[in-house]
Amino acid sequence: MQRSNAPWQPMPGPSLQWQDDGSPVSSAFTDVYYSRDNGLAEGRHVFLAGNELPARWETPGAERFVVAETGFGTGLNFLLTWQAWRSRAAGAGGPGRLHYLALEKFPLDVAQLRRAGAAWPELAPLLASLAAQYPLPLPGTHRALFDRGEVVLDLWWGDVTAVLEDLGHARTPLVDAWYLDGFAPARNPAMWHVSLWPAIAALSRPEATFATFTAAGAVRRGLGEAGFEVRKVPGFGRKREQLCGRLSVRPRPVPARGTPWDIPAQAPDTPREVLIIGAGLAGCHTAAAFARRGIPVTLLDQGQVADGASGNAQGVLYTRLSHRHSSLTDFALSSFDFASRHYRADFADGVLRPQVDGALCGSFHQVTDTGELERMAPLLEALPALAQVVDAARASALLGVPQAGAGYWFPNSGWMSPPAICRQLLRHPLITLRENCGPVQLQRAGDAWQATSGGQLLARAPVAVVAAGIHCRELGPLDWLPLKAIRGQTTQLPPLPDLAGLRATLCHSGYIAPATGEGHCIGATFAPGDMDPQLRQRDQFHNLEQLAAALPAAQSSLAGLADSPLPGRTGWRCASPDYLPLVGPVPDREAFLCDYGALRDNARTAIPRAGRYVPGLYLNTGHGSRGLTSTPLAAELLASQLCAEPLPLEPELVRALAPARFLIRDLGRNRI
Repeated sequence: MQRSNAPWQPMPGPSLQWQDDGSPVSSAFTDVYYSRDNGLAEGRHVFLAGNELPARWETPGAERFVVAETGFGTGLNFLLTWQAWRSRAAGAGGPGRLHYLALEKFPLDVAQLRRAGAAWPELAPLLASLAAQYPLPLPGTHRALFDRGEVVLDLWWGDVTAVLEDLGHARTPLVDAWYLDGFAPARNPAMWHVSLWPAIAALSRPEATFATFTAAGAVRRGLGEAGFEVRKVPGFGRKREQLCGRLSVRPRPVPARGTPWDIPAQAPDTPREVLIIGAGLAGCHTAAAFARRGIPVTLLDQGQVADGASGNAQGVLYTRLSHRHSSLTDFALSSFDFASRHYRADFADGVLRPQVDGALCGSFHQVTDTGELERMAPLLEALPALAQVVDAARASALLGVPQAGAGYWFPNSGWMSPPAICRQLLRHPLITLRENCGPVQLQRAGDAWQATSGGQLLARAPVAVVAAGIHCRELGPLDWLPLKAIRGQTTQLPPLPDLAGLRATLCHSGYIAPATGEGHCIGATFAPGDMDPQLRQRDQFHNLEQLAAALPAAQSSLAGLADSPLPGRTGWRCASPDYLPLVGPVPDREAFLCDYGALRDNARTAIPRAGRYVPGLYLNTGHGSRGLTSTPLAAELLASQLCAEPLPLEPELVRALAPARFLIRDLGRNRI
């Protein structure tokens, strides 16, 4: 969905009426979300049995199974499918990976979700897990992971036509079973439009099935013309008939639009093993993402885990707001929502220790532009779980220390310890870590990538992911990457009485978080191109000065530390020219210059040729100062690309993160 520069706003919620039995009814479509007689039995009969589930999960090749639903509603069908999948995993079926896609234009909020689900006591544990991972109503795609990543839920908030077009962008069949579950065709015709059936068929894998509660003739004919063998079967309860079917005729491939440089000409095979270089946040999250999929990983670092840019004692879970859509803003919001839910689950599961490894205690961001706050305040009223505009008094109460001005309050933000996150991510039997490797070289040898150091082979694998921050340009064919190093120096403060009340993170021109046992980590300086590794007293003083300006009540205490030899740390953020990370396959530079050379004369020229990429080489780098926020979702994107799964981002954002974007831009500007 192309949204760049369009006005930003959250997704509209549904208009609901609640019946005496607790079930919701759509006021806009005057229709029920599920049967008032027995919603659970209806879902099992219409959608699971209609798609021959769970019997199909016992057949060879069904260990990775994708269900797609048009209309997520209350989440009932997802919960029923998840429940049945758990029973399969507990029985002879064994572990596998269930991937559930759902499309919804009017998503319920989490309170409405819980209220609707209160009618299903047997699903209460699953509903609680869903509610804890339920995304914000931000336009776009949202991923949630359950059961150690064995169950994946992708919620696409948007119009069904636009979402199906996005899902079909790569022209790759994805779906094994369809739940066609919009409101009744007569009441919500947009969900049953004739244009949808070819798109659904194109997204269907061979032998894919569908089931729907309706038996409408237009639906039957449309699905039949799209290539499905359609049959009528007994409906649920008082409904006499419903439709089921199976794809019997493969649809013709849909021609690519524009210039599909982001679609690899050669689709990757799911790797048997993966080699990753760089054990910071990007590398560790990537290793965990592959391990969740049962793929062995060897992770190398020239030093130790998180001793580069990911080594600060405390960092802030940060995002950005804007009254207009852009790739930078949309990715920042999507990755922030995913990361905060991801870390919250780790705290709930005991993987991370509250107040030791981090705390999702909220954060306040000082804002001096009153015009910006005035523009954003009405937009955020419908989305208080994301952010709120608060005045100085409210900010002071939330932080526990006095504030002089207004700004944004992010209730789901907080601080995290990057080294602690990296260490817990690597606690997986499929991840092999090798530290202190020294300078690493990466070469292609036959059908594999080899990592060596000092002439000694360290590891080899068919796929290599480079997540080495500012060192990426030194590895393999990556010297052309437009990466820049930005020096940052943090300062470690002892616990101070004036800051004892601080109970949330504060972002000003720097940042400070509530104290741990070792005090506060504050910072950080921002010096592009500065490669000095030494701690500098003037930078320590700069950090103190910035904090004193943000916290006037602590000025005297901070002034007393100005001449003290405070401990600190120097590191280098790795950033790109557009401040978006580089995530995805590495383009074959010479092939791109040849294939897309016509863009030099006209950047809008349509070149119907897929991109040629370096076999088995991928990037996850350039996260700048937002690695805590962006790396969890970036790792999911990369693993999904390599495993031929549905992607957790819209094509517009996948292209915005693709390393090849810089070659395409430079060609279009006639710079190369």
